[in-house]
Amino acid sequence: MTRPTEGETHTFERAFTTEEVRQFAELSQDTQPRHTEPDEEGRLLVHGLLTATLPTKIGGDLEVLATSMTFEFRQPVYTGESIACAWTYESVAEHEDRYSLVVDVDCENEAGESVLTATIEGVVWKGVGDGQP
Repeated sequence: MTRPTEGETHTFERAFTTEEVRQFAELSQDTQPRHTEPDEEGRLLVHGLLTATLPTKIGGDLEVLATSMTFEFRQPVYTGESIACAWTYESVAEHEDRYSLVVDVDCENEAGESVLTATIEGVVWKGVGDGQP
């Protein structure tokens, strides 16, 4: 576990495939045609919560246990479109057994347009792997 620091930014970038969107549609049971039938350009609309796995991937890498996640879906995301996600620690408070934190998230498409913003609150436990939750 690395101590979180206010202002510190982490990034992750990826594009979702047609197969991933179809698998998520089946798993979530959100099988609206917009997620299962290609548009005139052959793309599927990526589910908002599938797009929201970008910041959760970063949080998982940083051992963050989220207690609250607020998302704003600003633009549609389509298969094959690369999305860059930036995770920035807005505030970090140290406690005896954990760090409490607030995170700002901004995910942008290839055109630099914000497609998803979020505020995440959570904790990073000290001593993870040493019997801590």
